[in-house]
Amino acid sequence: MCLITRFNTLCVPVLRALEWLQPAFVLAVRLYVANVFFKSGLTKIANMDTTVLLFTHEYQVPLLSPEIAAYLGTAAELILPVLLVLGLGGRFAAAALFVFNIVAVISYPDLNEVGVMQHQYWGVLLLIPLLYGPGKLSIDYLIQRRLSRQAG
Repeated sequence: MCLITRFNTLCVPVLRALEWLQPAFVLAVRLYVANVFFKSGLTKIANMDTTVLLFTHEYQVPLLSPEIAAYLGTAAELILPVLLVLGLGGRFAAAALFVFNIVAVISYPDLNEVGVMQHQYWGVLLLIPLLYGPGKLSIDYLIQRRLSRQAG
């Protein structure tokens, strides 16, 4: 048996198993990142007066008043993670959270090195559903499948 045939015999089953695991992995990434942002939104909505004060004195969001930034930021952290988990507008939700994540780092000048690394980690994870889509375990996938059946 030649080396290439042996390699294929060993690798093809492994690759198939990895392809089978991909939807669960993408879902796990979506759940993890969504959880981080959603919990932050819950913290903010628990006391909006404090949140507005934070946006007034701590965060320096460009182009927006502190009140508007506080309410928009809280809404984004509560709505976008739900869309990401469901995989409904998955790429849109991932892109919006990706941008939101960048704005969060820019807006908080006192963020320490560990905090910046966390935001970088979340940003990289958000690139998975952004670049590859939310995967087979998503509403987007079900809609796409249904539309392709109707068209064909």
